[in-house]
Amino acid sequence: MNELDANLAQPEEATEDVYDVVIVGGGPAGTAAAIYAARADLKTLVVDKGMRSGAMGWAGRIANYPGIPGEVSGLDLLQRMRTQADGFGARFVKEKVLSTDLAGEVKEVWAAQEVYYGRTVIIATGAMGHGRTIAGEEDLAGRGVSYCATCDGAFFHDRTVAVIGNSDEAVEEALFLTRFAGRVYLLSPTPDLETALDLIQQANDHPKITIYPSARLQEILGKEHVQAVRFASLDGEHTLPVDGVFIYLQGRKPITDFLGGELPLSESGCLLVDQTMHTAVPGVFAVGDVLCNHVKQAVISAAEGAIAATSAVRYLSGREKLRPDWS
Repeated sequence: MNELDANLAQPEEATEDVYDVVIVGGGPAGTAAAIYAARADLKTLVVDKGMRSGAMGWAGRIANYPGIPGEVSGLDLLQRMRTQADGFGARFVKEKVLSTDLAGEVKEVWAAQEVYYGRTVIIATGAMGHGRTIAGEEDLAGRGVSYCATCDGAFFHDRTVAVIGNSDEAVEEALFLTRFAGRVYLLSPTPDLETALDLIQQANDHPKITIYPSARLQEILGKEHVQAVRFASLDGEHTLPVDGVFIYLQGRKPITDFLGGELPLSESGCLLVDQTMHTAVPGVFAVGDVLCNHVKQAVISAAEGAIAATSAVRYLSGREKLRPDWS
């Protein structure tokens, strides 16, 4: 067992007891939900593939999380949150969830080696990945490879970065990076950017941004940190020296395949919830990047986890028609 996952129970130790709350996913959203649920004296289980399975686990430096002065790695911050949840009595199990049955009063979460039962379920599986991994991406994640300019842009003052993608998010993040970076290369895998005309105009007009159309990223180069990107375009292969790479391919698709269509999704594949993080299925909540919120920040995901856990407490207390406190 990895030292950083030392607080994770092994699946063979699990029992068929019914938990008050089963949380699928152990990133900032799921772990914050575990803190609030366990502190409310709910029997709480977190089923997670491991701390390196989500975006936060790959973050090399975080400097804007409230209450944590200075810089901390995403892995360290997540470990602190898990230790806090564990101290309140939450249980962590390292397993991959394969399917669910959410229709009954007691919900079933089927993992690789065990079935877990919960009176409520909180989905916090995030939106990691973009179809295929690019050569060098995994090795350099957190060492120049990022998936969030808002999170990491400030670390690239007067540096050169590449943004990979053609979506609204990719162009908006490229424009955001111009506040810090000296040069931004926007590598679009298609001939044209697939976003609003005003964003395209802003990107074309910005003196710090250079757009490469029909650019297919082949490899991210570097040893200890990102040093360059290699890509192919209509006029051959090119290598650009860069200090950072921000990847926005296929919009970081939410991880919902294990749900088997039990919960409604938006057109872009995001889970749908109300103001209390409740899905359309009673007793089932969703939080974090699986909701496709525009602002992707650990503190926002953690706040949603707190809301979902509080809502679960109310649901288990018999308040099925939940209303926000301010209504």
